[in-house]
Amino acid sequence: MNESTIPVGDGIELAITEAGEGPAVLLVHGWPETKHSWRHQLPALAAAGYRAVALDCRGYGGSSKPDASDAYGLTSVVEDVIGLIDAADLGTPVLVGHDWGSIIMWTAAVMHPDRFRALASLNVPYRGWCVGFPTIDYMREHLADRFGYVIAFQEVGRTEASFEKDPDGFLQRVYGSIATDSGFMSDADFGTYRDAFVAGGMAPPLNYYRNIDANHAALASFENAEIQLPTLMVTADSDPVLPASLADGMERWIPELTVEHVTGSGHWTQQEQPEQVNAALIRFLDGLG
Repeated sequence: MNESTIPVGDGIELAITEAGEGPAVLLVHGWPETKHSWRHQLPALAAAGYRAVALDCRGYGGSSKPDASDAYGLTSVVEDVIGLIDAADLGTPVLVGHDWGSIIMWTAAVMHPDRFRALASLNVPYRGWCVGFPTIDYMREHLADRFGYVIAFQEVGRTEASFEKDPDGFLQRVYGSIATDSGFMSDADFGTYRDAFVAGGMAPPLNYYRNIDANHAALASFENAEIQLPTLMVTADSDPVLPASLADGMERWIPELTVEHVTGSGHWTQQEQPEQVNAALIRFLDGLG
């Protein structure tokens, strides 16, 4: 596997890891992860005849980390993806996302549908609204039990301080609380994440959450947009954040939809059940023709 850092425009550089040759597959991670979350998929996709590329999104890992919180809005992050496609000569890739990576993927698909061959989302459904979350006020009034963590993230410095006080404990709680088996990650893998967030800070990744209302305003014109791309939706049987039932009825917005169900997995699907995820991705990719 090869690692590099690529300028994508507007002063942003993105760190990537890639493997293989062939049609491009671009993999976008979530919070709090890095491109390391795709470590099981990169070699499998390469062996299946694809050029697999995983990026650190802005604010993460080896990529640029702007200081301003409003630099982490979805429209800016999507432009990073488009810039990477051009700079790395990826052609018209299949875009794959998990967690926030799926939100980025859905947004990129409605903003730039001609730039992608197909889509694949792990855990995060599309229900006509690409930004992924209700507004902060709505969550406070109606969904505080479910999204209390998102509400807490709005207070600048609070979660950062919790992380800085005990990085290992903070990340262990996040990963372990929504996994079926906390042993899905080796000590070395955990250390890779911990070291990345200690070095880069938790504030940049948290700024994605602090742009939820701004994302609603910026992307209002895409409400109920259909996605006219072949799409794979991968659900997990034990994700406490995003139950599989949320994928029911997605055909309303995505006519070319394939759904695959992964068993024995919590939220960290591609890391908890890599063999099932790899098989689902490769079946989908091979079926694109």
